[in-house]
Amino acid sequence: MKTLFDWLDNRTGFRKLTREALYENVPGGSRWRYVWGSTLTFAFVIQMITGLFLLFAYSPSTQTAWESVYYIQHEMTGGWLLRGIHHFAAQAMIVLLVLHLMQVVIDGAYKAPRELNFLTGIMMLLMVLGLSLTGYLLPWDQKGYWASKVVASLAGATPVVGASIQKVIIGGSDFGHHTLTRFLAIHAGVLPGMIILLIVVHIYLVRRHGLTPRQPVRRPDVAFWPDQVLKDAVACLAVLVTILFLIVSPRLFSPDAPLGAELGAPADPSEQYSAARPEWYFLFLFQFLKYFPGDKELWGSVIIPSIVMGLVFLMPFIGKWKLGHRFNLGLLFSVLIGAAGLTYLAYAEDRQKPEFQLATKQAHASAERAVALARLRGIPESGALTLLREDPLTQGPRLFARSCASCHRFDGHDGMGALPADAASAPDLKGFGSREWLAGMVDPEHVAASNYFGGTKFKDGKMVRFVMKDVTRFDAQQKERLKKVVMAVSAEAGLKSQAGADRQEVTAIEEGRRLFADSEMRCAECHQFRKKDEDATAPDLTGFGSREWLISFISDPAHERFYGKRNDRMPSFGKEHQLTPREISLLTDWIRGEWPLAEPLASAKH
Repeated sequence: MKTLFDWLDNRTGFRKLTREALYENVPGGSRWRYVWGSTLTFAFVIQMITGLFLLFAYSPSTQTAWESVYYIQHEMTGGWLLRGIHHFAAQAMIVLLVLHLMQVVIDGAYKAPRELNFLTGIMMLLMVLGLSLTGYLLPWDQKGYWASKVVASLAGATPVVGASIQKVIIGGSDFGHHTLTRFLAIHAGVLPGMIILLIVVHIYLVRRHGLTPRQPVRRPDVAFWPDQVLKDAVACLAVLVTILFLIVSPRLFSPDAPLGAELGAPADPSEQYSAARPEWYFLFLFQFLKYFPGDKELWGSVIIPSIVMGLVFLMPFIGKWKLGHRFNLGLLFSVLIGAAGLTYLAYAEDRQKPEFQLATKQAHASAERAVALARLRGIPESGALTLLREDPLTQGPRLFARSCASCHRFDGHDGMGALPADAASAPDLKGFGSREWLAGMVDPEHVAASNYFGGTKFKDGKMVRFVMKDVTRFDAQQKERLKKVVMAVSAEAGLKSQAGADRQEVTAIEEGRRLFADSEMRCAECHQFRKKDEDATAPDLTGFGSREWLISFISDPAHERFYGKRNDRMPSFGKEHQLTPREISLLTDWIRGEWPLAEPLASAKH
């Protein structure tokens, strides 16, 4: 072994290099405050290693980016851990860079002859922020997509060169395949290469000029080995433990919470993402821009940040003045306190916005649903977005909120969880066609309420009068008969949710069908049911609530099979081409509660 090491030393001189590295002079002895450079290098190496392995599984295109990240997160062995380390190590780098910057400015380590040390450090900070920005888009989920669009639009606001910069960044007129490949090239190639070069230059300059001790020096100088090496190793271990804790911490609050970095629903350019926010380290800029609306936006996005960064770059030269160091300290802490305050305000405002909280909840639900469908069905060649676009549980609420909620409600809201400003003027469709829903319609206490006929022109019609006058006087035996009629009509829907009950009560349902035409029940006076009736004046209840019945009804409620000329304001969504056949089918399946899996799958457990 000695012979081998002697040969290597003869060819490379590694013993001299190692000796110089380990026995570098540490002014005033080893200190914990000197660990930041080593922890930063450690975090960056983690980023490089994990990023390389992620590249083996990542595919940059609008139809494969989310899908490949899904594979890493939920299918690849240890992928959740690999991605989590990469994600949180990036955030750790930003924190460590800020702490290192604070130490350098407080100690005055930016002063001559260390100006270039400081400037290379600031450039590394900007490069790391660039890594975070470009990496944010790569999963191609809703959160990253819409946040990156905001950043690109801000870049486009730069005077003179803005449009050109924006086009270079996104690779065309809008986000697409080229955007992903460019972001990946910048994230995995250009910026890491520049950071490595800056690290080499920075370490060389640190070795050349030495560490800056806190004045006055109270202890004798020592060598870098072993005391400072030990402190650096402990600090790096603490960084790694923190990263691992952040990866697994969600499970401390919820046993079903996903491990590792979050993955939102696949990016959908046609669906605006109301909960889009930058990551926490850019949130202060997001909040800052709120104070520069309209044509003042350029001040908040370009001019003021550029002035602040210009002053930071000039710190080594400002520090030469008599009060320059105090000015630099004041500038640094003003920026940090201001950023912290703006970040707090951003979070506080979001907590007070019901619409943001609702959008966040919906975003989490969509993300879980996308994963559930991918695990259940697999991902089609057209991409994971197709799963959500063809999913009643995802699209049904959106279609209902857009096309139905101006009159109807679904369990009291617009289908998406929001409360419309206008009062309901048509029945609440939660549980439509079920026994419970129909029982409410023939209940004197509910039939004329707002969740049934109270807001319609039928509130004084024959149905309401029958329930309010006749049903009110029903004895126990008559109520039991009415209950069987309700069971018979509800059985027409063929709802999966009550399929078991329908099978168990076949006799009662058959009797209810016979009682439908009973003069005491009076249903057949207006409705057609299981046999032709030319005199029927109310909707045909044959197949009531079934998929075919509901699709036909939504398509054309004014058809003679339903309300005919007595239709009360409901549009003929299919006949008038307000909804496509596919949209009507998705809406129908959602109202009926029919979609793959009754509930979204819980997040993958690892």
